[in-house]
Amino acid sequence: MSVFAALVGQLADLLHPLFGTAAAAAAIVLFTALVRLLVHPLSRAAARGQRARAQLQPRVAELRKRYAKQPEKLRKAVLDLHTEEKVSPLSGILPSLLQLPAFFLLYRLFSGGGDGLLAHRLFAAPLGGRWADALAGDGMFGPAGLVYVGLFLVVAAVATFTYVRTRRAATDTGTGTGTGTGTGALGKVLPLLSYGTLITVAVVPLAVALYVVTSAAWSAVERAVLYT
Repeated sequence: MSVFAALVGQLADLLHPLFGTAAAAAAIVLFTALVRLLVHPLSRAAARGQRARAQLQPRVAELRKRYAKQPEKLRKAVLDLHTEEKVSPLSGILPSLLQLPAFFLLYRLFSGGGDGLLAHRLFAAPLGGRWADALAGDGMFGPAGLVYVGLFLVVAAVATFTYVRTRRAATDTGTGTGTGTGTGALGKVLPLLSYGTLITVAVVPLAVALYVVTSAAWSAVERAVLYT
């Protein structure tokens, strides 16, 4: 972690003329964006795989009806279909899994991998502090509390953008229109998960919150581009 902490520290030094005391916070945002850019090819591969699998779903549904009482034949028929169309059953899943080490690295780095980094501040809020610390200090609308209010507003905007897109996609595919069914209920609940980032930002150190907000915003824009 010391190597990556040093890289973020060097970025902060480069950004200091532009951002002053907030240079370390800006470095966290920039470093997160750079890592997301490096793993973007995996995101593109996941999107291609997901689209390929989605195109096969009507034919898979037909096979499930045909072999509803013959699970072994159904499994073989589905595998044969994927082989015939040259689509891996793991298309869209494996590239997403391969991104997890990068996300874990960033989380570890900004949650304590570089103590010198966490000693910096974003305006009045220390990067190693939490929202509870700001509330215990000058309150929600104190200098430190306002930093978190700003982050919550950004997260709410990103979550709302994601919520609207997910609901629209669920409606278009029919997964969110069912009533009294598991699929319909799932289609209604899934879009709300994007608001869970608000809870994360509220409990993690500010450095991690900046990473989470940046990554969430990147994911929202990336999915809007790749899945349209």
